[in-house]
Amino acid sequence: MTGDDEANGREGDRRDDEVVDARRIPGPRAAADDFDLDAVPLPPPVPEEPRPAPQPATPEPESAVAPPDPSTAPALMLPHRVLKALLGAWALAACSAEETEAVEAHLTVCAACADEALRLRDAVGLLQTDRSLDLDPTLRSRVIDTCLSRRPADIPVPDWAAPYDAETARLDALLRDIGSSEWHAPVRLKWFEGEQEVNRKTTVAGVIAHLMTVDGLVGTALGIDVPLGDGAMGRGADWPLTPGVRTEKYWSGTRRPLTRAIHEPWREQSHTLIRTVSFAGRRVAELSVSYGDFALPMHDALLDRSFECWVHGGDIAQAVDYPYEAPSAAHLHRMIDLATRLLPAALAERRRSGLAGPARRLVTAGSPGRSLHLEVEGSGGGDWYIPLDSPAAVGSPAHAVAQVALDSVEFCQLTAGHVPPVEAAAGQQGDREAIRDVLFAAASLSRL
Repeated sequence: MTGDDEANGREGDRRDDEVVDARRIPGPRAAADDFDLDAVPLPPPVPEEPRPAPQPATPEPESAVAPPDPSTAPALMLPHRVLKALLGAWALAACSAEETEAVEAHLTVCAACADEALRLRDAVGLLQTDRSLDLDPTLRSRVIDTCLSRRPADIPVPDWAAPYDAETARLDALLRDIGSSEWHAPVRLKWFEGEQEVNRKTTVAGVIAHLMTVDGLVGTALGIDVPLGDGAMGRGADWPLTPGVRTEKYWSGTRRPLTRAIHEPWREQSHTLIRTVSFAGRRVAELSVSYGDFALPMHDALLDRSFECWVHGGDIAQAVDYPYEAPSAAHLHRMIDLATRLLPAALAERRRSGLAGPARRLVTAGSPGRSLHLEVEGSGGGDWYIPLDSPAAVGSPAHAVAQVALDSVEFCQLTAGHVPPVEAAAGQQGDREAIRDVLFAAASLSRL
């Protein structure tokens, strides 16, 4: 093929390609105004079908028209994974009406989702802002009582040791919840000596060391070898019996500042005391526990230690800004009762020291004499009659010459030396001297 033919052939091919590959995008369309509508042929008319003549409508009676039934409306159909994801919103009542209907219909046929929905609904109940998150101080006792009612303990804790068991457990929970640095938080211990309020500055760890050393007096009475400090400081049986001197010896004998390491020895000792009295039972209830210048039977000594544990637990809680409630009503009542039984002897001691007014009318031991009516209000409260002239006399409503009303926690704070006697009583009536003497005698029960 010559060059011209080749050129013509290529040219012909291009023309064929142009035909084959015609442009797919049409060119610009003319405006509607450019068309001659008269020259455009119209489509043929479509013949109309004959319409039937309208029939007169017969109105139905009003009662025959039924309202729409919402129960027949089709429910929202959702897959299982979507329904499961909606359970949280359903528990919070955040679903739409259609979603709520679909979820609740699903819960009737899916046991796994029904269990999960129940757990979520219970969890939502804990999110109520008007409920306190602090544990009820009676919770531990109620849980233990429930457990023991189903399976009694082989070796039960004596009833008189239950307050000490409860208060050491509550303080232990507080200590496990604070950080290492808070063990060095400053705590100021307060008590009364004579007519004056005194105090001693220590730390959270120092307070636990104080509780441990004084609890050791109970251990010594039980014949338990109470190790205190290192070997150079001796064993518990060789230590002085007075709580204050005993504590000062421990504080001064430590080579380094006390830390949270004191926690476990204190807790182990409290467990040992509870375990020992539980195994011994009634045989040790009346065993004498010496405090140096006075003594208490074992059942009162452990009650005294439970009171100190609660009071100093409150001192620690205040130092670290931690919520801490009063003991249960039953245990608080026992603590108040112990203080009222100690008041006549404390009043007589102050009278011998010249710090209280003289006896007005002495009576024989066991006979009713002049009394003060102590009315303690609130949880654990009650009425007590304190003999005024002789510790061996019996308090009597018929011989009451004065009355004092206090809140239960306020009375305990008074006996702990945390409230001045002149500020404690909410109500006073009768012999002013008798009222003053009893309030100051209550404060004198406090000690380091």
